[in-house]
Amino acid sequence: MPDMPHGSARFDAAVVGAGIVGCAIARRLTLLGARVAVLEKAPDILDGASKANSAILHTGFDAPVGSLEAACIREGHREYLEIRERLNLPLDRAGALVLAWTEAEEARLPELIAQSRQNGVADVEMFGRKELLDLEPALAPHVRAGFRVPRESLIDPWSAPHAYLLQALGNGATLLRDCTVTGGGFDGAEWRLETSRGPLRAGLVVNAAGLHGDRVDEMLLGTCDFRIRPRKGQFVVFDKTAARLACHILLPVPGEKTKGIVVCRTVWGNLLVGPTAEEQKDRETAALVPATLAMLRAKGAEILPALAGEEITALYAGLRPATERKEYRIRAHEGRRMITVGGIRSTGMSAALGIAVHVARLAEGLGLAPAPLVDPAWPRIENLSDGAERDWQRPGNGGILCHCELVTRREVAAALQGPLAPQTLAGLKRRTRVTMGRCQGFYCSAGLAECTKGRLAHPMVGEGDG
Repeated sequence: MPDMPHGSARFDAAVVGAGIVGCAIARRLTLLGARVAVLEKAPDILDGASKANSAILHTGFDAPVGSLEAACIREGHREYLEIRERLNLPLDRAGALVLAWTEAEEARLPELIAQSRQNGVADVEMFGRKELLDLEPALAPHVRAGFRVPRESLIDPWSAPHAYLLQALGNGATLLRDCTVTGGGFDGAEWRLETSRGPLRAGLVVNAAGLHGDRVDEMLLGTCDFRIRPRKGQFVVFDKTAARLACHILLPVPGEKTKGIVVCRTVWGNLLVGPTAEEQKDRETAALVPATLAMLRAKGAEILPALAGEEITALYAGLRPATERKEYRIRAHEGRRMITVGGIRSTGMSAALGIAVHVARLAEGLGLAPAPLVDPAWPRIENLSDGAERDWQRPGNGGILCHCELVTRREVAAALQGPLAPQTLAGLKRRTRVTMGRCQGFYCSAGLAECTKGRLAHPMVGEGDG
């Protein structure tokens, strides 16, 4: 295993779950000077709810006013903008348009604008049909009205959490993959966690287990005040020629349950439509349903009629850790030195850094008092977006391995090294974009199998010994 063995090691904090939120929490606690262990049951990080998101950096304009979610999104958005250049993270300042298609939706726009301003997002502007069609000529002409949220942005769905955890590891944190928490107890001074890789001691436990957060609480505390209700979201990704049809992030008037179906470009040059919001019991599998995908394609064409003639590149689905209530379920357990971070449904990417700040405050209230790092390391990750220079544009890259996404051999070789080296093809995909294009790996799989031979703990299917 590439991760450090822990044996009976003692950490200041153990973060259970290496999704977007867990990675951000690990970074924050490490920068505060804590000795942190991150425990992930999967072979790779971001392998649960975090592997499928819409990659939008939200302002929180439509969050419940005065809520913890609104505060965390606001802080997360601010800090992302503050640190992104140091970590080499992408940002496409696309802006968003909230669009009303019916009389009832149009009637709700003033209320949403007022909510936005109450949330500190005051730079919103109302538009009528003509102004919207001037901004977005490909919109269906029956759009009635809308408003623009200029600071909504597009980012990479995976680079940010990779960078957060990489910075934590570069400043002393420990990552343990294939490490399932199987039990544990608190003796009044510290936790002793039992895991599939042996025992571990920690002064504080942070439960950021996402889709299994309620089960971890029950395992360690004997009780949990929420229940995870997995919510599936399916997406359709159109080919790169479709990206010309939308400059802004096109948002619907949000409903009571979900933000609704979004149409937007990606920083990789595609255009996506989704997600759906389908509750299910299964916490592991997000099955694609042909009828639902056909509905998404039709919905996209309702908004942008020219989409009806565009090709689809990929289909994917993910699960969000929703609970019985809409709000975040974040709680410090007094007397137990444990913090639960649950119910982070659809705004985890935007709120992660803000959630980490909030958790750090709770941790200090539970007695965590390390000395903040004076001069922490700031690793820069490889840019994956089309908005800045990529490795295929530089000399000496070894040639292009994945032609659909212009991924070089040097990029793949670099990704297979270091403290966050992937253990699976899915992990390598999230670090490089390899196999994400039109052919979905059909042409590059043989080359990939050769490049990764002996390097992945979970080899590619069909990787032989010859």
